[in-house]
Amino acid sequence: MKLTEKDKTFLENLKNLMESKDLWVELKPNRPSYMVLKGTYGEKVHKTFRMTRQGVRWRFQRLFSNVYVEAFETILMIEKTFGTQLREYAVRMSRERHELRREIVNSGFRSARDEHRQ
Repeated sequence: MKLTEKDKTFLENLKNLMESKDLWVELKPNRPSYMVLKGTYGEKVHKTFRMTRQGVRWRFQRLFSNVYVEAFETILMIEKTFGTQLREYAVRMSRERHELRREIVNSGFRSARDEHRQ
């Protein structure tokens, strides 16, 4: 599953609030365990995310319990079947793709649709 622009913005804002100690993540041991976003959901959090407390919790759960954990589940299944010999290739490819996306964004890339409008 790909991250949306809203997901990316949420992650950047979350990182800033975690660095300032306004929010933090705790692991709730259970079977299965799960992550919980903790902290004071005051005006600062509301203004930063521009969403309700429930919206912040929903996006956190979607990203960290679904997207992030499911990505590792997929990796574990593939590596259980094939071993870890392909991991280095996969990591290299993902880094290259990430860097290409960053280069496109930083170069002011516009889609053909955007070019046609001008």
